[in-house]
Amino acid sequence: MAEPVVDERQFRRSEHSSIGIELELQLVRARDFDLARDAADLIERLEKRALSGAVKPEITEGMIELNSSVHDRYLALLEELRVMRDMVVEEAGILNLYVSGGGSHPFHDWTERRIYPSERFNALFERYGFLAKQFTVFGQHAHVGCKDGDEAVYLVHMLTRYVPHFIALSAASPYYQGEDTSFQSSRLTAVSAFPLAGHMPFVVDWSEFLEYYETMRGFGIVKSMKDFYWDVRPKPEYGTIEIRVFDTPLTVERAAQLAAYAQVLAAYHVAERPHAPARAVYLVNAYNRFEACRYGFAGEMIEPYAARKTRIGDDILETIGVLRPHAERLGAEQALTELAEVVRHGRSDADRLRAFREKTGALEDVVRESAETWAGGGTRKG
Repeated sequence: MAEPVVDERQFRRSEHSSIGIELELQLVRARDFDLARDAADLIERLEKRALSGAVKPEITEGMIELNSSVHDRYLALLEELRVMRDMVVEEAGILNLYVSGGGSHPFHDWTERRIYPSERFNALFERYGFLAKQFTVFGQHAHVGCKDGDEAVYLVHMLTRYVPHFIALSAASPYYQGEDTSFQSSRLTAVSAFPLAGHMPFVVDWSEFLEYYETMRGFGIVKSMKDFYWDVRPKPEYGTIEIRVFDTPLTVERAAQLAAYAQVLAAYHVAERPHAPARAVYLVNAYNRFEACRYGFAGEMIEPYAARKTRIGDDILETIGVLRPHAERLGAEQALTELAEVVRHGRSDADRLRAFREKTGALEDVVRESAETWAGGGTRKG
């Protein structure tokens, strides 16, 4: 999905509740299961096939990003992701590479990473130094369509309340630099190190957001809206809001389910307007975010509108119950049912990765099993 050239101040209208995702994937050497440096070679091969324009480099050479098309229905998104996955696995196999999901590589050394040679990534390295190499973590970004900028601002405020849900449901980075971090999602600690991470300010509409943006441009703090690394942000050139806290899951099936959850949440809030934006959401956001990263479904969150503590897993299940009519309307019942089962059994992707290690104790085997899981349960082609 090529970046459209548009004025960022103009919010491009999208089909309401349309969805699309970006997936950052690990490229792994077959000989030792460490991260490879072959992104350029793989992208070149994929661009000769139907994925031309749908695959992009990321900041270091052991990463690629896949971009889906825009979809109205979860099952169509899932079908496309399966086709893309199979093509990537096949071409990677020809290069003697594995491909894996997960929010972090379990044991790579960030000092060995190389910045992908592009003007933008070199500028980021010049600006952020070692943080740029430490940004070799892997996330899923989900886009949900909005009719205008005011709706986008509203939905950013509304969906920020569900950031702990998004983190717990996607958590897939328990290992980092060879250590079990004790977190369900360690990936977001790398994101949080950047000065423009966090959340959008409490603006009331698109006009006020643009005033904030122009002020930040005037200070020289940002050059474009891409410089805001917020958990949930407006994306005016696509006509969407973008949710950025998901770890890349271990399967495309989970990736599609997460996108469907975001889609149905947005549709529910636009249709029913159950709450007005509230500053309390941002007062508790850092606490809720940490609890989700550390404990996943077992963590506690502050429900900002009721001003009470609740278990994150229980809040997800309660929310899914509320969303059922909208899920049915959008064809996403299956996705939400499967996510609810994950919560009830307390079996996140982070738990699966720890279970992989229990078999042999070797992190190399964790990566191997992750790659086989990504490939659809079997071995790579090629």
